[in-house]
Amino acid sequence: MPVIPVNGIRLNYEDTGQGEPVVLIQGTGGGRTVWQLHQVPALTAAGHRVITFDNRGIPPTSECPEGFTLQDMVGDVAGLIERLGIGPCRVVGTSMGAFIAQELALARPELVRQAVLMATRGRTDAMRARLTRAEIELHDSGVRLPTPYAAVLRALKSLSPRTLNDDREMADWLDLFELSQPAGPGQRAQMEVSNLDDRLAAYRGIRVPTLVMSFADDLITPPHLGREVADAIPGAEFTLVPDCGHYGYLEDPAAVNKEIVDFFAS
Repeated sequence: MPVIPVNGIRLNYEDTGQGEPVVLIQGTGGGRTVWQLHQVPALTAAGHRVITFDNRGIPPTSECPEGFTLQDMVGDVAGLIERLGIGPCRVVGTSMGAFIAQELALARPELVRQAVLMATRGRTDAMRARLTRAEIELHDSGVRLPTPYAAVLRALKSLSPRTLNDDREMADWLDLFELSQPAGPGQRAQMEVSNLDDRLAAYRGIRVPTLVMSFADDLITPPHLGREVADAIPGAEFTLVPDCGHYGYLEDPAAVNKEIVDFFAS
């Protein structure tokens, strides 16, 4: 995959398909390959050119273990769009990737044609603040949970009851989670990015057509926090995908992809 200099770092990306460009932005700890199974095929089939990349913190993109900010990550995406000459383009982000996308739409609206914000929020409430701090403290303690236990915790936190109660699906999910690598120094820096200031008032200044998509069973970014973002952005649409947790775009990709493609065509 190409690795290019962008915004003071080396950024790894992949460019697939032809047509109107879409940039997909992953969440904390996720790499570009997470999009490959469902979203890239659906978007290329709909006639889009799809750009995926590894955020700073995720090798082979620069890890930047010294730390970085959300605005650094916004600058990375802006630099990628400018380097490829694809602005204004559509952007899709999930979780931390949605934080990046909404800040990009605010700061650099000339680069964004439409934005889809999945599993997002515009502030850090008490529970999300405590969760983020607890995960950072666990990482910094040096304690490593047994892999099977870490996989179960991740499943409980990230998936819907519908998936958790399906024995065949859960066997696959748990196997996948057990293969995941422990968080490195770059992912530790990404954790800090999740501590958002209250940005809801600022998001009233976003003029980019926006779809906010929440997942009904999401414990990490519950739907009411996504609704706040949609209410703040003038003219934003809001949709709630049922029977999905934080990984809704992987739990029910058909429903999620249809929402994205239909919004882009609207």
